[in-house]
Amino acid sequence: MDLTRSLPEHGAPVSGSRTRFGRAALTLLIAVLLAIFLLFVTLPVASLFLRISPEAFLRSLAEPVVLDALSLSLATATVSTAIVVLFGTPLALVNARRDYPGRALVDTLTDLPIVLPPAVAGIALLMAFGRRGVVGQYLDQFGISIAFTTVAVILAQVFVASPFYIRQARASFEAVDRLYEDAARTLGASPATVAFRVTIPLAWGGLVSGAILSFARALGEFGATIMFAGNFQGRTQTMPLAIYTTMQGDLDAAISLAIILVAISFAVIASVKIMTRRSL
Repeated sequence: MDLTRSLPEHGAPVSGSRTRFGRAALTLLIAVLLAIFLLFVTLPVASLFLRISPEAFLRSLAEPVVLDALSLSLATATVSTAIVVLFGTPLALVNARRDYPGRALVDTLTDLPIVLPPAVAGIALLMAFGRRGVVGQYLDQFGISIAFTTVAVILAQVFVASPFYIRQARASFEAVDRLYEDAARTLGASPATVAFRVTIPLAWGGLVSGAILSFARALGEFGATIMFAGNFQGRTQTMPLAIYTTMQGDLDAAISLAIILVAISFAVIASVKIMTRRSL
């Protein structure tokens, strides 16, 4: 009996040491995995900054191809984001507050551009709005041509970037407590007044975050743009297209454009995090 009672006392230190060893091994494994992942992500980005000198970077910024691509990208991304916000906000609000037949289908079609390959999106837009497209053939009769123009760049950006705003906007509207909306209605506010004076202000942080994400997605669009709008400097050549073109002859210009996009992407992530914290 005395021997049996003494067994746990002798086994306890062994079990405790095994537990400490297991925790240490798990901690080491997690640290190694995190280090590998961070190295995999940061090394390519850091290589851009190490590959070019500050002088070469500033010199490349003065080249026409860089200036044209930068100005065109910022302008088209701004316009496309404004279009997405203008048309996407009512859609997100309706889907968040109304239950109607076919809402699940609308949600599915809204998310489709996220998983659709960019090349498929580009050729689909071309088949719809090209000169011989389903809609483009009728526009061509009035002398209206969309494909391979700046308008085509904007349409491609709207197509691929809209889900990023609409999804975020809907989630933000769903997070708004309906108690405030009901209180406004009992005071005689119309549906439009409730939306503009109550719902949208309360969801403002999420809406801004969605708009920033949509802007970043539009700014980085490549596949749909080159398929539907082409790659013409000063007219349809955005920064991603300019990177693809200039890296074949002017690597410094390509790296400079890439660094600008990295800086914008970092600013987008930081802005979204700040807006998300403020909305909590």
